[in-house]
Amino acid sequence: MHKGKSTLAKNFPAMSLARADAALTRPGSPFEIDERDIRGVRTRIWKNAPPTMRELFLFARAHGERTFTVYRDERVSYEAFARAALTIAAALQEAGLQKGDRVTIAMRNLPEWPAAVFGCVLCGGIATLLNSWWTGPELEHGLNDSGAKVAMVDRERLERIAEHLHNCPALQRIFVSRAGEEVAHPKVVKLETVIGAVNSWRELPSRPLPSLPLDAEDDATILYTSGTTGKPKGAVGTHRNSCSAVMARPYIQARGFLRRGEPLPALDPNAPQKSVLLVVPLFHTTGFHAILLPLMVAGGKAVLMHKWDPELAMQLIERERINATGGFRPSPGSWSNIRPSANTTSRRWKASPMAARRPPSSWRGSSGRKSRDRHPPSAGG
Repeated sequence: MHKGKSTLAKNFPAMSLARADAALTRPGSPFEIDERDIRGVRTRIWKNAPPTMRELFLFARAHGERTFTVYRDERVSYEAFARAALTIAAALQEAGLQKGDRVTIAMRNLPEWPAAVFGCVLCGGIATLLNSWWTGPELEHGLNDSGAKVAMVDRERLERIAEHLHNCPALQRIFVSRAGEEVAHPKVVKLETVIGAVNSWRELPSRPLPSLPLDAEDDATILYTSGTTGKPKGAVGTHRNSCSAVMARPYIQARGFLRRGEPLPALDPNAPQKSVLLVVPLFHTTGFHAILLPLMVAGGKAVLMHKWDPELAMQLIERERINATGGFRPSPGSWSNIRPSANTTSRRWKASPMAARRPPSSWRGSSGRKSRDRHPPSAGG
C-alpha cells in the first residue's frame, strides 16, 4: 500500500463526526445552522444559503463569459444562458403564466434544459421535470397529473405526445426545441422563434428580472418517482429544497478534509475551471440537484452528450479537460478498447464536480430542509 494511504488509514479519523459538524456549523461560519418554523415544523436550515433560485441564478450569471454548457458544436457562456432564461421567462409571462403554474420540461440533456428551468422559476412557475425516457402515455400522465399549463419539449418528446394532446385539456402552450420543420398545431411554438439558435443566445437583449416576489417556501419544482409500485408520483420541492443542494455538497467535502486531518483549501479565483462530463439525466435529482446546481455556483462547465458513447467520452475528456464525471455504471469492457492519446491528461475520476467551496456571504438567506418525498432511483446517462 502507498505510504500516504497507509498513514491516512492509520490516523483516520483525525476528528469525530460530531466535532467536525460542530466546527463547521458554529455561529459565524459559512455553514452555520439555524432553526425556524416551516409549515408548523421546527426545522434546521443553512443560514447562509441562497434564499431562492433567483439568487442562485444571479450568482451563476456573475460568472459572465465563462463557458457553462458544451453540446456538440454549441458553447454557451453563463451570460448567454442568463439571457436565454430571462427571455423564456418573459415569453412565459406573455403566455399568461401565473405564479404557482406548472411548466413541464421534457427533453434530452440540452443547453435549452437549464434555460427552460430557470426561465420558469424566475417568473414564479413550478418547473415540472418529466422523465425524457417515458413513452407517450407516460408523458400524458405527467402532463395531466401535474396540471401543467405549459410544456417545454424537444422534437422527440413532441412526437411522443402529439397523439395525446387532445387528452391534456389544461395544457395551453407547447414550446418545442430543435423541431426542424414547421409544426402545424395551434398550441405549438418553436422555441427558436423566442430565443434563437443556441450559439446566438449571447446576442439576446439583457432583460430585467421578473418583479414578482419569491420566497424560500414557495414551491419551485416537481420531480417524479419511477412508478415502481404504480404510476409515477410528483414530489414537490420548494426553493429552499433546491438551494440546499448548493450547501450540502461543499459541506460534505469540507467535513472530509477535517476528518482526514487536512486544512480546508483556500479558494483560488484563478484556478482552472472545473469541467464535468454530465451523463446523468438532468430530469433526475442527481443530475439537477447534485451536479448542475452546485456546478453553476462554482462556475464550472457542463459537457453534455446526446447519448453515452465511450469513445466520444474519451475524446471529450481530452478536448474539454474534464476532471469529473459519474452517476452511471459502465458495462464490462465499455472502456477496454478505447486508447487515449499520449496527450490525454491523467485525471482521478470523481463523482462530484465540486471542490470545497464556501457560500457567498451576500446570500445571507436560508435553506436546508430535505425534500418531503423521495426522488427516482439513479438512471444512467
